[in-house]
Amino acid sequence: WDPNVTPSGAPGEERPLTVRSLRGRSRSAMRFGTAAASLALAALASASLFVLSDAFAFRAVIPPTRRPPTADGRAPSFSSAAPPQNRLVASRLRSSVSDELAPGIRAIDESNESLCALLNQLRSEPHFRLYSCDLLASCEYMPQELFECYTESCEIYPVDDEEVPSAIRNVDAQEHDFELDGWARWDMPSDDYYDTDQFPEDFTGYDGSEIWNFIHERICFHDDTIVDEYDSDNWKADFNKAVSGLHSMVSAQVIRGIAEQIDSGEEFEEGVEWTDPAVEFNRRLSPEGETPKAIENLYFAYMLMLTGVAAARDRLLQDCNAGKIDAEAANTLRSILASDLLDDPSIAVASRKLHDHAVREDSIEALWEARMRTRELMRIMNCVQCNKCRFHGKIAVLGLSTALQVLLGRTGEGGDPSRIHRVELAALMTGLSKFSNAVSLVRRMQN
Repeated sequence: WDPNVTPSGAPGEERPLTVRSLRGRSRSAMRFGTAAASLALAALASASLFVLSDAFAFRAVIPPTRRPPTADGRAPSFSSAAPPQNRLVASRLRSSVSDELAPGIRAIDESNESLCALLNQLRSEPHFRLYSCDLLASCEYMPQELFECYTESCEIYPVDDEEVPSAIRNVDAQEHDFELDGWARWDMPSDDYYDTDQFPEDFTGYDGSEIWNFIHERICFHDDTIVDEYDSDNWKADFNKAVSGLHSMVSAQVIRGIAEQIDSGEEFEEGVEWTDPAVEFNRRLSPEGETPKAIENLYFAYMLMLTGVAAARDRLLQDCNAGKIDAEAANTLRSILASDLLDDPSIAVASRKLHDHAVREDSIEALWEARMRTRELMRIMNCVQCNKCRFHGKIAVLGLSTALQVLLGRTGEGGDPSRIHRVELAALMTGLSKFSNAVSLVRRMQN
């Protein structure tokens, strides 16, 4: 780190050294320290795969395909490249909201604003805003240069040690175990905790199209059983729909961040392409945009999150009553858990559809694929080169994975909420807030 270089890379005034900046800036240098070990492990893994392929005709679960860059050298958007054979690409799906989801969408539109206010209040509490997150992990899926964020707006720093309640540190340290083939695997707890309140999701200008291309092409499912990418009579299409909803939620965050930056009068950094929230909404989320079902998929994933919270309600209330959540946060959480949306049958349609597809005789034995894909969804976040985006991306993925864990479990009949860790429950509620705010943004833009 050159103290005579500003965050933009141009010579400028010297920036003051602080403990926080040193802790943050040391991260890039530390990545090089693991290079030799990573190469050794890669060599061992390659040798193992060679033996397996020779003995068992090993086939990779994720197909080795990669779309070429566009004419201007940029990574293609999800809808810009030619679709693989035997499947429909999202940009070609031009149907309206499905009849089965319409009642649930109306119910959400009627009650979301009051719930959103409570969720935002909950997120201000330490139990739901402090996460120990690994921002040093290397990308395992594509070659990247080793540098930190493109701009200072991408960077985040750990909070001071005394700002993290000892109860949170102790619980996270105790709950470090995980199922090897579970739905998700959070980063191991460390001394560094990051605050979603101090570093909220906003517009950073980071282009994550390469990451989303990989997610949609390689982590989502594409095979002959999926006639419609998002609405086939198949749990794999349900999975794709939920992941697309996750993408829509992030797009809504970006659009909201652009609008907030304009409202604040803050200038956009040089070279930023996305500066008009209406244009970005039409491109990213509207039925005439790149993903015509983006909004429907957003609501679908939000319904899964709501039903997941309902399934974990007894566990959350138990933690409130046992004093594991501080009194102020517990009161807010109880109000959220009393929301009519959590018990609305029209909201449960999404999870019931997923359940009915998952418990079929030909599906139960294949659910391990969904668990594996959610773990890959978490690991691809390590390829995000904006630390703020990586941080919030990991929380959002863990929240969705936790909802799937309690809704499906290992057999499709549901998991045991009593085995969920604090960080998973916190991410579940934070993720619910993210989806709620995304729906609020959509409603404002539509009106």
